[in-house]
Amino acid sequence: MTENSEPSPALRAVQLPEELVAALAERVHGTSFESVDAFIAFILARLLDQPGTSGFSEEEERSLRERLRSLGYID
Repeated sequence: MTENSEPSPALRAVQLPEELVAALAERVHGTSFESVDAFIAFILARLLDQPGTSGFSEEEERSLRERLRSLGYID
């Protein structure tokens, strides 16, 4: 490692439905993103940086929880 380079951040695996990854791969094709992983990291970072966003509405959160439960991600 050189003096000017920063250490790589720790990475964590996330499981996503295959059809979602396939759709993202189509969207990433032909862009400057190196991979679907890089695209997802970029989108999530942008969402976190948006000022004034307080998260999901109660209805959105309820819907999201139901979807995650139906996919077996949460009990």
